Amino acid sequence: MNEASIGIGPAQAAQGLPPVFEWGLEVIRAIQRAQTPVLTGLTSAIAAPAASGALYVSLVLFLLWWIDEKRGLRLGILLIVSAWINVYLKNILGQPRPFNLDPSVGMAYASGYGAPSGHAQLSMSFWVPAAAWLGSVWARRQRVVWVTAVFVILLAGFSQVYLGLHFPTGILAGWMLGGAALFVLFVPGPRIEGLLLKGGVRLQNISVAAIALCMNGLFPQERAFPALFLGFCLGYTMMKQRFPFSARGEINGKKPGAQVMLLRCFTGVAGVAVLFLALRLILPGEGSLFRDIPAWGPDSPVYDIGLFVRYGILGFWASAGAPRLFQRMALAQPAAND
Repeated sequence: MNEASIGIGPAQAAQGLPPVFEWGLEVIRAIQRAQTPVLTGLTSAIAAPAASGALYVSLVLFLLWWIDEKRGLRLGILLIVSAWINVYLKNILGQPRPFNLDPSVGMAYASGYGAPSGHAQLSMSFWVPAAAWLGSVWARRQRVVWVTAVFVILLAGFSQVYLGLHFPTGILAGWMLGGAALFVLFVPGPRIEGLLLKGGVRLQNISVAAIALCMNGLFPQERAFPALFLGFCLGYTMMKQRFPFSARGEINGKKPGAQVMLLRCFTGVAGVAVLFLALRLILPGEGSLFRDIPAWGPDSPVYDIGLFVRYGILGFWASAGAPRLFQRMALAQPAAND
C-alpha cells in the first residue's frame, strides 16, 4: 500500500500527519508500553483474521445445525451483510493502518485499508444478539452473560489497537456500524421478516436476489459476501419448503443427543472443507488444476464468476445441503413446516 493508496500525499507527509492520526499513534504507543509476551500472544491470537473468521463461521454453523436454525439464519445474514458493509466502506474511505504511517507500532500485519475495524464491527454484531438470546435462556446468569459479551467486544477492539492494526477511531467506527446493524436487526427487523414470510417464498427469493445484485453492483471487487448471502438465503428457503429441518427436532421420539450433534459437526464441516477445496481446484483461479490454461488461471476473465459460484455453493450447503444430508443419515427428521 503506497502513500497515494492510503490518502497521504508526499507534500502532506512532509508537513506532518493529520492531528487525528498523530493522536491515534500516541494512544497506541502508550498502550504498547505495557506489552508483555503473554498479552502479545493473546491479542495476536484474537486479532488473526483467519482465526476470527473461522470462529464466527463455526458459531453460526453451530447455531444453525444444533441449536436453533432460525437464529442461525438471522445471525448468519447479519454477519455476512455486516462484513460486506465493512469492506465496502474501507474501500471508499481508503484509510491507513497505524503501521502504514509508523512501522514501529506494527506488532502484527493485516492487508487492506484501516477504518472501520472489521473485528470491532463483527464482534458487536455477533455478541450482542448472542448475549440477548443467552440471557433470556439463562435468566439467572443474565448478568454473567452480558459482562462476558461486553468483555469480548472490548477485548476484540483492544487487541487491534495494541498490535497497531487499527487506530482508536477505527475501532469506534466499527462499533458504531455494528450498533447500526443491531438497530436494524432489533427494530425494523422483525417487521421486515414478518412481511417477507407473509409474502411467500417467491417474494423472499426475489428480495434476496435483488440485495445480492445491489451488493455486486455497488462493490464489484468483492464477490464472496454477495455469493454467500445469496446461496445461504436461497438454500434456507428451499430447505423450509421442501425438507424442513429443525436443529432441536426429535429423532424417533427423542431429542438429539451428544453423539448426533458430534456426527452433524463432523459431516457438516467435512462437507464445507470438501466443497471448498474441490471447487477451488476445478473453478478458475490461482488454485485451479487448470491454472496453466490462459483462460482458466488467476487472470481469467471468468475468475469472478468462479469465485461467486464457489461461495454461493458453500452458503447453500450450510443452510440446505448439510441439513438434507443429516436427514439422509438419520441425524435429523423432517420437521413440521411453520
